[in-house]
Amino acid sequence: MYPHSGVLPPQHANTPGLRSASHGVCRALPTLLATALLAACSTTPLPPWPSVRKVPPPKPPQAVVVPAPLGQPLAVPPATAPSPALPAGQPAALGNVLDNAAVAARFPDPAVRYHTPGLAAQRSAFTTNAELAQWLRDLAAGPLPAGTQAALLALGPSQGAEPIHALVLTRAPGTDPNSLAESQRPTVLLIGQQHGDEPAGSEALLVMAQELLRGPLAPLLERINVILVPRANPDGAQAGTRNTANGIDLNRDHLLLRTPEARALAALVRDYRPLLVLDAHEYPAAGDYLEKLNALPRYDALLQYATTANMPEFVTKAAQEWYHEPMVKALQAQGLSSDWYHTPATSPAGALRMAMGRALPDNARNANGLKNAVSLVVATRGISLGHRHIQRRVHTHVTALTNALRSTAERADKLEQVREFVDRDTTALACHGQVVLEAGPTPLDRNTTALDPNTGADRTLAVPWDSALQLRTLQSRPRPCGYWLAPSATMAVERLTLLGLQVLRVAEPGGVLVDSFRAADAAASTQPDARAAITLVRSAIDVPAGSFYVPLNQPLAHLAVAALEPGTPVSYTSHGLIESLSDTARVMSTPSLIFEEME
Repeated sequence: MYPHSGVLPPQHANTPGLRSASHGVCRALPTLLATALLAACSTTPLPPWPSVRKVPPPKPPQAVVVPAPLGQPLAVPPATAPSPALPAGQPAALGNVLDNAAVAARFPDPAVRYHTPGLAAQRSAFTTNAELAQWLRDLAAGPLPAGTQAALLALGPSQGAEPIHALVLTRAPGTDPNSLAESQRPTVLLIGQQHGDEPAGSEALLVMAQELLRGPLAPLLERINVILVPRANPDGAQAGTRNTANGIDLNRDHLLLRTPEARALAALVRDYRPLLVLDAHEYPAAGDYLEKLNALPRYDALLQYATTANMPEFVTKAAQEWYHEPMVKALQAQGLSSDWYHTPATSPAGALRMAMGRALPDNARNANGLKNAVSLVVATRGISLGHRHIQRRVHTHVTALTNALRSTAERADKLEQVREFVDRDTTALACHGQVVLEAGPTPLDRNTTALDPNTGADRTLAVPWDSALQLRTLQSRPRPCGYWLAPSATMAVERLTLLGLQVLRVAEPGGVLVDSFRAADAAASTQPDARAAITLVRSAIDVPAGSFYVPLNQPLAHLAVAALEPGTPVSYTSHGLIESLSDTARVMSTPSLIFEEME
């Protein structure tokens, strides 16, 4: 990376002094005063935030008009009166529930109809991977609008040797990462069917690809680049199962990268570095709701943005104000209901709770958030439904995805400002303050709406609610300057590099000041729940040539923290990618080492 350099290059140097409003004394300031003084409390100037600070007058309208959402607004179906009490009697059976006319009436088909191979009339199966590939090839082959480029990327084979395809759409001169970066348009990545039994996202992304090239969404390519991966888990799709062929949940593998499917997506994000990543899922139409509550989920879509430890404050703010809020309104305009993503869960004591999406950094939503991208999940009501309500499920995805693309097009400059600030601010944090190793949800009480499985009537449920929007710190440590890794940690280095992190190789032996990890017993080094058994020991150590250094003065530093701090549920030490606690250490001062360039 930086051959024969005794210190890291100037653009990565640590900046001492006061931190941003989320750190130190600035945290105590009232909201409006803190906003007015952000620049004074930060090492780098904050971009303007439209809701608080004065915004420059809008530019004159351009010739390109951002298209309206697909389809026509629908009237919201009337809801029956809420009933807070659970009904007496035997729980409803799954088969009867899914075909219940009273429940189905709550989810009418949209006013528009979508067409893909898997949505054809009388079709019993969804789009196959061969049909998906042909659909994308036909789109890329043209004819294309003037100035539009389309390229079909082969991200690599799945475990079952099925191709994983991505379609790049742009009006840049080329479709390679450098051309998209030089276009000065933000890049959006849309991912579908990480779980094989969630087909609506894949079908919706095929619709989006067609509409972006040959339909009413085409003008968006004047302002944004779009990459679509309609089916990230082709083996699971073929088998109709959630996981990949080796049984690993792909959406729990975006930090450890144990599957080729996760590694393919990581390389795509590393190379193209999208400003927005939107992950299209489905959630069970009955599942634990029916089993534990004798009720059915009410919502067409469950939504959540990245919520994990060390999420940049401004990325979260952009996700909330520029994406989540407009998306909710767009869904409402189409007669579609939404809520925060949640699932019924049972506490260790056996009490029933509603839990939002998890705060661990291993899913796509959170891992991409730590790459300083706005990252959201949209899950439609669909698992176990087969082809039931498929047009509505696809319409829900298309509405949400279209709104996200429009939000990106309308705020392209501001999003780039946020990314540039967050990159600089994260880089400047190295060696200063505390870093959160693990965070958990905040317990609240909240109402949510479900359906009676027999009558289809609304039922209000008052439930304990684990909120991922307000995380509690479970474990923190002083923030190091970086991490040292032994020469044997090549697998960890490979994964970190795939994630987009800079890893330096030590060219000559030298000494560094570190906090080494010590375990109270042998099991503590590999047990995720043995946090208290791992202690830190400050010492100076000699590091050999051929070992590695992962600096934290880089934009994706918080991914390194998530991967390299032992004793957390998804760390590389907990999962054997780093064999021993002695193979890594926290470097506590800027090292004076000589590094050699890595291939």
